Amino acid sequence: MPTYITLYKLTEQGARDIKNTPARIEEGIKAYEAMGGKVLGVYALLGEYDFVALGEAPNDEVAVAFALAWAARGNVKSTTMRAFTREELAEIVKKMP
Repeated sequence: MPTYITLYKLTEQGARDIKNTPARIEEGIKAYEAMGGKVLGVYALLGEYDFVALGEAPNDEVAVAFALAWAARGNVKSTTMRAFTREELAEIVKKMP
């Protein structure tokens, strides 16, 4: 399955309700897995972003649908990136002219 890295920033709403963040993370993991994804890890961060999640999804559409659904809740803003393994990169480079 394709791998995705998502960076999260709390909104004002999410920051006001910070104590419920662990429960929201668990809820998010269950929702992502129900959509066919697999969460590899979720980490709290120091710096510009508050959290990072690493996961796999069957396709880009599932990754986008989850990101949109989670954004609609209003607790976080996110940036999702498709990540490629070294092996995937090697195959991509072979296709170059």
